[in-house]
Amino acid sequence: MKTYITLAIISIVITFSACTDVIDVDVQSAPVRLTIEASLDWEKGTSGNEQTIKLSTSTPYFGSNGNSSVTGASVTVTNKANGETYVFEDQNNGQYTTTSFVPVLNGTYTLEVIYNNETYTATERLMPVVDITDLTQSRNKGFNDEDLEVNIIFTDPEEEENFYLFKFKERGDLLPYLEDADDEFVNGNEISWYFEKEEDESTDKKEAFVPGDIIDIEFYGISEQYYNFIRILIEQSGGTGLFSSTPVPLKGNCINESNPDNYAYGYFRLTEMVKKSYTFQ
Repeated sequence: MKTYITLAIISIVITFSACTDVIDVDVQSAPVRLTIEASLDWEKGTSGNEQTIKLSTSTPYFGSNGNSSVTGASVTVTNKANGETYVFEDQNNGQYTTTSFVPVLNGTYTLEVIYNNETYTATERLMPVVDITDLTQSRNKGFNDEDLEVNIIFTDPEEEENFYLFKFKERGDLLPYLEDADDEFVNGNEISWYFEKEEDESTDKKEAFVPGDIIDIEFYGISEQYYNFIRILIEQSGGTGLFSSTPVPLKGNCINESNPDNYAYGYFRLTEMVKKSYTFQ
């Protein structure tokens, strides 16, 4: 998740005509908030019983990288249809785990986190996802017709509105790429979604895929509410250009029932997902 800037003093040294001035700049502060990473993802073909929720606190942008993990909280998830509650055990490292979660497609679940005598809740539906029917490669769909791209082929269900999240991660990379999609203009059709490497803004270089590269793909069915959230998050994570909007703290669906002003960052989502890998030829 994003971190938020706290009060800090930056000394900027400006040299001009052999004179040196030190300017102190006050950086906007923000309160420390609970951050809830509660993504319960059910991979097709597995039981989905093992799930993890991570709790931490937001940290100053210019602060030291100290341990922000939250321990000692109470974390439960309840199936609203049958009242069955799953307790996530504290692992004393910011992770809370269960081995007994029972995922039900289209089922509605409620998250409850009790921390520092305050109760945070969120409600979401476990969204299904269709199968990936094929993976191919091409060179003619991206911005550069000489670059390799991978194509994810699936058929969108006609009877409902659908929202999707793709996660692409090349073997050896540290971070994945995220892309969101909806079926507003392609409802009920076969879809071929392509992905090619983006330009590295820090070096202005773009290393295209080459034969032998392996990319891991995760394909999620997501709710409309989470789609709206992750769409903004992806836009903000890309940085701010000349005509971009200024990033602001992004609220998720976790509500502080005890003190609404002390809201949490993060999101409680439940999804069915498909994992695939592709080796470029």
